[in-house]
Amino acid sequence: MHRFFVPQLYNETMTIEGVDARHISKVLRMQPGAQLQIVSDDGVSALAEITAIDSECVTVHCLEKLAESHEPAVRLILAQGLAKGEKMDFIIQKAVEMGAYSVVPVAMEHSVVRLDGAKAAKKVERWQKIAESAAKQSKRDIIPEVQPVQTMAQMLAANDCARKIIAYECEDKKSLKAALKEAQAKGALTDLLLIIGPEGGISEAELDAARAAGAVPVSLGRRILRAETAGLVAISAIFYETGDLGD
Repeated sequence: MHRFFVPQLYNETMTIEGVDARHISKVLRMQPGAQLQIVSDDGVSALAEITAIDSECVTVHCLEKLAESHEPAVRLILAQGLAKGEKMDFIIQKAVEMGAYSVVPVAMEHSVVRLDGAKAAKKVERWQKIAESAAKQSKRDIIPEVQPVQTMAQMLAANDCARKIIAYECEDKKSLKAALKEAQAKGALTDLLLIIGPEGGISEAELDAARAAGAVPVSLGRRILRAETAGLVAISAIFYETGDLGD
């Protein structure tokens, strides 16, 4: 069943407008009486029935609230070093599908891509649309935010996660699994910042800054993973260890 996000507080009667309305009427060709799922701005998801439709506005009547949550227990923020080409599109799409709460594009010392000003804002706007599409497809209860492009220092200063992990290719003592077990031993793991480098890797200065901010360097195994692979492998492992991928 198709799911749409509605920027309104939950009510028995809701409206879907703009691009989504055109998609429902022109692409899906749904008619009054058809059912869909909506997620309101206050996080309530519901089964709804279309009562009126045109190319600019779809009116729905909510039949019942849906109690099941599709969100992970851990609020995971992915701080991803800028990757070149369409790699960032892929990373953001898949991270949102897998359950990331937010994605921060980070301009690191070894990033090949350089974004600033209007160019950076335009990229973030594109990435946010990719995140929204992925959230609909994967039936998320939220649309994860793609934050503005930041430096490592800006990202670390703005982040409020109690636990932080940085994947570092030269780390040979602590595995991701060991770091997660240590974090869980200190109390419930409710939020986590995951830092992944770009194609050129993380510089020593960036590693030192992350450590100073409380991040734990970890290994993702004995093989070197690409920038577009490392974050997704780590997200999978984190959600597996915290029980989000099933019992």
